[in-house]
Amino acid sequence: MNLADFILTIACVAAAMCAGMTFAWMCWRATRNSGWIDTVWTFSIGIVGLVGDAVPPTGLAASGSRRAVVAAFALAWALRLGLHIARRTRGITDDPRYARMLSGWGADASRQMFFMVQKQALVSIPFGLAMVLAAANPEPGLRPQDWLAVLIFAIAVVGEAVADTQLRRFSTDPANRGKVCDVGLWSWSRHPNYFFEWLGWLAYPLLAIGGWEWGWLALAAPACMYWLLVHVSGVPPLEMHMVATRGDAYRAYQARTNAFFPAPPR
Repeated sequence: MNLADFILTIACVAAAMCAGMTFAWMCWRATRNSGWIDTVWTFSIGIVGLVGDAVPPTGLAASGSRRAVVAAFALAWALRLGLHIARRTRGITDDPRYARMLSGWGADASRQMFFMVQKQALVSIPFGLAMVLAAANPEPGLRPQDWLAVLIFAIAVVGEAVADTQLRRFSTDPANRGKVCDVGLWSWSRHPNYFFEWLGWLAYPLLAIGGWEWGWLALAAPACMYWLLVHVSGVPPLEMHMVATRGDAYRAYQARTNAFFPAPPR
């Protein structure tokens, strides 16, 4: 892959993500439930990964085995997370993180939401690009680091599914109404689902690096995901919401439990 091919690849990923997030905005306009934005975002990235896997942006003979692994990763991730968010969205009227912003935007909400989802599309370029680079790696066959990527991805998917299931069971139990979920993985991290989501993106650099110079750029995916989850759209707004709705109970939970990386309760 030369520089022109790489720039074209980024442009294609960006265009696909912008189109996907325009559809997400249209879904929000039709339903006024902002939860659908994250649902469409997830499937958009998955589709970018699958298309990039089917048509690698390089004249090199990419490994068929590695491309099969990337396709499996993209499909498993998009279906699990996308369907989980869709099921959650059907049970709510709006996502509290977006609802707070919408309320501040007032009459300009529609335009501001469009600009916001387009920014989200551009910030998401590293995720689609990491999948494409992993599929295009010209190294033949599967190496030990590729099998390590499979192990990491499997742990991430299972861990996130377990965390989501534990939270859903806790939240749907009437005895826990108004309480803070601190059971299972949630006793080790305040956001174990976010931690495992980030962990899964470490698999793509392992698949992409080696045999060519472009693979290292896949490291932007886990770096960007960490930044988004820990500092932007994940932990900060959710913690603000939880403190507002759970008060001292959540503050006590914050005092004894790590925010992101799992560790024994203090």
